[in-house]
Amino acid sequence: MRTNTRIGWMAALAVAAMVAVAPARANAAEPLLSQGVGSSSCARLAGDIKPGDGLNDPVNLMLYAWVQGYISAANVALLEYDGRYVNMADLTVSNVLQMVQDYCKSHPDKKPAQALDAYLKTTKKGKAQWTTGTVEWDE
Repeated sequence: MRTNTRIGWMAALAVAAMVAVAPARANAAEPLLSQGVGSSSCARLAGDIKPGDGLNDPVNLMLYAWVQGYISAANVALLEYDGRYVNMADLTVSNVLQMVQDYCKSHPDKKPAQALDAYLKTTKKGKAQWTTGTVEWDE
């Protein structure tokens, strides 16, 4: 868990650094920083995603980090529900950026979270040995 937290902080710092050194793209990234990638509109986000720039682009970096967190949370829910999970190894930078951009271009009235929900419904899931109720968030 400490590794995931450390990666999260590193991603946040990288986003902040990229926004600071990329003023032209910072204008596109600023609303996403305050509003959140997942709650932005597909109509707005589709044009801001630059798959060819990979994680060098601040919008791409924010989107990829957000997707990793969203799918990780979904995996906890899936494991608790019936011991299934999504293998995140398939969620490469290029796959994620293209998947969300394609969805958003086809569904400008939707939100990126709906792209991931569609992915979660249709993607292959693995089976794990999991004891339901092992996630204890309440004291």
